Amino acid sequence: MVAVWAAAFPVVSSLGPHRVWGASACVGYLCAAVAVLSWRSLGRAVSVWIAGIGAVLVPLVVLVLTGGAQSEVGVVERAGLLTVRQGTPYLADPQAVVEVTPYLPGMALFGLPGAVVADGWEPLRYLGDARLWCAAAFLGCLWAAGRVLGARARPRGTGQLVGAALIASPVVALPLAVSGVDLPLTGLLCLALALAARHRPVAAGLALALACSLKWTAWPALAVVAALLAHRAGLGAALRGTGVAVAGTVLAVLPSALLAPGPLVEQVFAFPTGRGEWETPAASPLPGRLLADLGPFGWYAAMTLLAAGGVAVAVSLWVRPPAGLVPAADRLAVGLCTAFLLAPAGRFGYLALPVLLSVWARLAEAPSRVAPARSRVVATGSAARPVLVGGDR
Repeated sequence: MVAVWAAAFPVVSSLGPHRVWGASACVGYLCAAVAVLSWRSLGRAVSVWIAGIGAVLVPLVVLVLTGGAQSEVGVVERAGLLTVRQGTPYLADPQAVVEVTPYLPGMALFGLPGAVVADGWEPLRYLGDARLWCAAAFLGCLWAAGRVLGARARPRGTGQLVGAALIASPVVALPLAVSGVDLPLTGLLCLALALAARHRPVAAGLALALACSLKWTAWPALAVVAALLAHRAGLGAALRGTGVAVAGTVLAVLPSALLAPGPLVEQVFAFPTGRGEWETPAASPLPGRLLADLGPFGWYAAMTLLAAGGVAVAVSLWVRPPAGLVPAADRLAVGLCTAFLLAPAGRFGYLALPVLLSVWARLAEAPSRVAPARSRVVATGSAARPVLVGGDR
């Protein structure tokens, strides 16, 4: 099924990078299916690595070497160069839509390597591709989140296999190869949820601050992480985590807000919501976009529904706060889905973020689940009494 889905990209997609990914991923997924059917003992592990090679490694290398990428890769790389030259990633007077930077200043960090090697040795310039650094940040965050949660209950090597399978899946492989700019945000949100679930409010706040300085779509996570911390570690922990997150975000955004307040508001907030000078290319026929296309009344209707959806999620956090990692990830996923569906502009690809959050949380939480309680007879003097071990005492 996944191979068939990937095979559709070279046929129906108008984007060259997507066609390259689809052709390579289709072959990789087909070979992975053959491996599962051919080797009963090692087929599962072999198939995961084959799928990863076909869906991630090959298309990523080909696209990096040929310069094929979605437009946002160039936007991030230019943002890094502008930050080095003028201290802010925003052009005062963009002349085309590709010169608009719809991200918060933190995203420019992934363009800084490209700025450093821009005038260097030709082969070295490939290392400046923003996708490589976005992928490194994403994988590093998932690894750190796994360390925070622990993986004691799985057999040796199983956790790595599950992680590799997640990366080889289309929900990660496609954006990683063709764009990658949403992956650091996703990884940081996963890390923040994991830290909050393990009662580490300051560290969770730092991870949130990094995420919130990349894109404002991460801001709903503040409420979810605060609710999780309040339920698990108390109101004081929630306030500490939220305070660190807000302070860190302000510190990251403040320089650009002072140097270029007008361009920041216009490009980061007005442009993605369809109110900027340039029309956003994020024009998938989602409900909010269809409403906005009806005119000013439709735009305000979409924004009203979006605000109502946000209020509904906030009320749910107050009435029934998430008690653990999976409920918190699900609540954040619901909030993000609501935002992406009802926003005046959006893409179907944005929905990969909430899907990935929910799937990752279930895969990551499995190792730390406590084994079912079992009875053991312990002798104490002349009598013996049963005690429970491995479960709640």
